[in-house]
Amino acid sequence: MNPVILAIGLVAQLFFSARILTQWLISEKKHKVISPSIFWVFSLSGSFLLFIYGWMRNDFAIITGQFISYYIYIGNLRLKGVWSKVPAILRYFLYFIPAVAVVATLSDIKSFTDTFFRNEDIPAWLIIYGVTGQIIFTLRFIYQWIYSSKIKESVLPAGFWWISITGSLTICSYAILRYDPILILGQSFGMISYARNLMIGYKNKKAEVEQ
Repeated sequence: MNPVILAIGLVAQLFFSARILTQWLISEKKHKVISPSIFWVFSLSGSFLLFIYGWMRNDFAIITGQFISYYIYIGNLRLKGVWSKVPAILRYFLYFIPAVAVVATLSDIKSFTDTFFRNEDIPAWLIIYGVTGQIIFTLRFIYQWIYSSKIKESVLPAGFWWISITGSLTICSYAILRYDPILILGQSFGMISYARNLMIGYKNKKAEVEQ
């Protein structure tokens, strides 16, 4: 793989790891589950780079996997009051880059179908299983956005962490079947954070009831 493309993908993953670690540390310090602005900034940054990565690799699965979450990240930055502080020209650029990536990748639709539907190295059932894990991971942010929109505040409710754990277990088992140690390690770290956030949230609610 081209080292530039590889570097873009690695930096994107670093942003995603940083968002989990930062949110976890802030929540531990506050003794309650926090949805900090930096979580969404890191999320948008990582997602933007993955669009570029997927575009350069003609990987439609990566692009579609990020598409919905990308705009949810922007929505949460709006609720946080951060998005309006971004220069207008940069906001427009960030809005349209996903659409450009989708159009560019769809121009090579034959490569996409050959990779994902005619791949002799990966059985169809395993592809479907892996995609299911990605869909579950996307659903967590859809759930989070609907919940936050109702209360007009960016939060990370318990349901978000339960869906995260379910998706992570699915992807982790997929990684075991695919003998992918990097994916296993990444998901294992995430599951620790998800479980810990559930514990923090439970303790916080228990303390509120006892007061």
